[in-house]
Amino acid sequence: MTATPYPHDPHAPHIDVPGRIMAREMAEQPAVLQRILDKGAPAVRRVAQEIAARAPRFVLLTARGTSDNAALYAKYLLEIRLGLPCGLTSMSTTTAYGARPDLTDVLVIAVSQSGGSPDLVASTRAARESGAITLAVTNNADSALAGVSEYHIDILAGPEKALPATKTYTASLLALYLFAEGLRGGDGSAARVLPGLAEQLLARQDEVRAIAARYRFAERMVITSRGYGYPTAKEAALKLMETSYIPALSYSGADLLHGPLAMVDNVSPVIAVVTDGKGGEMLQPVLDRLRGRGADLFVVGPGNRVERASVGFVLPTENVAEEVQPVLEIIPLQLLAHEVTIARGQDPDAPRALAKITETH
Repeated sequence: MTATPYPHDPHAPHIDVPGRIMAREMAEQPAVLQRILDKGAPAVRRVAQEIAARAPRFVLLTARGTSDNAALYAKYLLEIRLGLPCGLTSMSTTTAYGARPDLTDVLVIAVSQSGGSPDLVASTRAARESGAITLAVTNNADSALAGVSEYHIDILAGPEKALPATKTYTASLLALYLFAEGLRGGDGSAARVLPGLAEQLLARQDEVRAIAARYRFAERMVITSRGYGYPTAKEAALKLMETSYIPALSYSGADLLHGPLAMVDNVSPVIAVVTDGKGGEMLQPVLDRLRGRGADLFVVGPGNRVERASVGFVLPTENVAEEVQPVLEIIPLQLLAHEVTIARGQDPDAPRALAKITETH
């Protein structure tokens, strides 16, 4: 599958074009997704089968940043699709406070693009020493994290040079979906539509650019969703903050109604990520409340959900299972972050004060 060139011709030789690297990596996503389905799926299935045979009683997910949002997606998958209770870890309880809980028969999944952050490595090593089944999900099979883990899944995204993670995020989502399906004996067939639909989304660059112009001078944004879409809301907020420096607050739709709704007005834009399924149904009362407050509401979702929004981006969700829609939902929001940043005269390839590998301890 050929990657769609995305704005400002990212494949051109002019290396000084702002956002060129991020644009190129976003454009690679259909090919990366196809590579995982073609080449990575058998290995993921084998790992899942071996772990399923050990019957873990609980799952702990460990990650930072973008990978933390992918881990949250895995939490929804494992709890909904398998009925496995899951938790998101606080690494400092192990690395700083020296806690050593009994993790016998607990599956610990560490998600990291680079696999190089010292606290992830240290906490995963400690979890294994405490009896856990450990699985690293990374873009680097030779990483320290892969080395200390009993099992490893390579997300096969290829080198990612831009500081904002794009293709490694969607690759992590797909790999985690295939892993969850493997645990339950599924074939992951719902994911087969993703590469083609991702390519269609990337081809709508002019549509996203027009929407970005509306938010060029935004001083704050709120992003909300429910269910499988909530990790997308968190990841979209992160992308906007780290590229354009716009303060972007992400909330579950349920949490938004418990207080933060008071800050919503007709000035600060609200982005609602609406999945086609239970998550979208649960979010509907929130959308009604936001419209009632006169919010500038941008809805990303199926056609029947964007009709009453201030602006909408229709996702191709027909015949797409709700649990894999997050792989598609994030793409127009990645593009939005890129375009808003360019419109504000900044370079999304190199956000200030950030490094590709963040070494937390």
